[in-house]
Amino acid sequence: MKDFKSYSEEQPNQNGSNAKSSADNSAGTYNNTVELAKVLTKAMNGKSESQILHTVITEAERGKREGTLTNQDLDNFYNALAPFLDGFKKRKLKEVIIRLKSI
Repeated sequence: MKDFKSYSEEQPNQNGSNAKSSADNSAGTYNNTVELAKVLTKAMNGKSESQILHTVITEAERGKREGTLTNQDLDNFYNALAPFLDGFKKRKLKEVIIRLKSI
C-alpha cells in the first residue's frame, strides 16, 4: 500500500505551483480518486477485509507517529474512499479515521 500522502488533493501542477483553478481542481480530484481506486483494487486483490483494515491502520499509525501523515490527509483519504463503501463500512472507516486523528 502506498502512503497516505499520495491521496492528498493538493498536487503541484505543470509549472510547479500548487494553485489550481476550480476546473483543474475538479479534474485533479477526479484523477486522484481514479488512481486511488486503482491502487486500492490492486492492494486488496486476494486479501480479506480484516487484512485490508489492518494494513490501512498500520500504515496510518506509522505515518502519524513519523509526522508524515496529517489529519487533512486522513480526511482526504476518507473522502476519496467513502463513496465506494456501504453505510456500515463507511461508519467503520469514519471511526478508524477519528481514532487515527487522536494519535
